[in-house]
Amino acid sequence: MKNKITVTIAGRPYTLVTTDDQTGVETAAAQVDQMMTSVLQQSHVSALDAAVLTAVNAVDSAAKEGETVQSLRTQLKDCLEESTRLKQELADTRRELTRLKKNRK
Repeated sequence: MKNKITVTIAGRPYTLVTTDDQTGVETAAAQVDQMMTSVLQQSHVSALDAAVLTAVNAVDSAAKEGETVQSLRTQLKDCLEESTRLKQELADTRRELTRLKKNRK
């Protein structure tokens, strides 16, 4: 179901039509508002330029987060492989210990 959600960004109201939940859209709009307000205050540029700079910053941040996610996936994969190897080593050691105990008797 489509929702109409009104948000305010850089002092201007925008009505968005979306199937996303209202809280998520409002959170995203608040982040955009904060980013644009920051750009406008720091750079003294037009609203259009602030919007472009905000978009570039947002895409750059998303790309960096994507790289971080990929790095974490690689680390997790490595940890899982190491865990599997260690489980096998533990099982082998237990079998060897059982064998040695039987031979000692």
